[in-house]
Amino acid sequence: MAELVADATITVGQLVVVEGQAPNSHYGAVFEDDGITGYFYGLDFSQQEQPIVDARQIYNVDQVTDRSIPSVVQIAFSADGLKAALIINKYPHAIIDFAARRSYCRTGFPRPSDKWSAHGAEWDDSAVELLR
Repeated sequence: MAELVADATITVGQLVVVEGQAPNSHYGAVFEDDGITGYFYGLDFSQQEQPIVDARQIYNVDQVTDRSIPSVVQIAFSADGLKAALIINKYPHAIIDFAARRSYCRTGFPRPSDKWSAHGAEWDDSAVELLR
């Protein structure tokens, strides 16, 4: 079962960073709204120089129709600490599988690198099962 590691109420378009660390691994995840876009980052803290291993765009602020309504942002990790999920208003938006070096995102953007998510980052509803 997934463990909730971060929980915050945000307003889309207002600067915010929500961070969560895996309870039993060296991985972490961060959601950031910089006022223009919302991004979900996968972090590997064993990489001192550059811990960001993946980044997925969640939204463009100007395209979120209900951005004035507060939203609940949550970050959860699987029990093994190898998979992270971004949940907004009880709806999964992105999942990062650190072990498989793959991510899933509803926008599928940006295009994955050769080192990460080489098979694409498009959303797959079955990816939610990775958190169990």
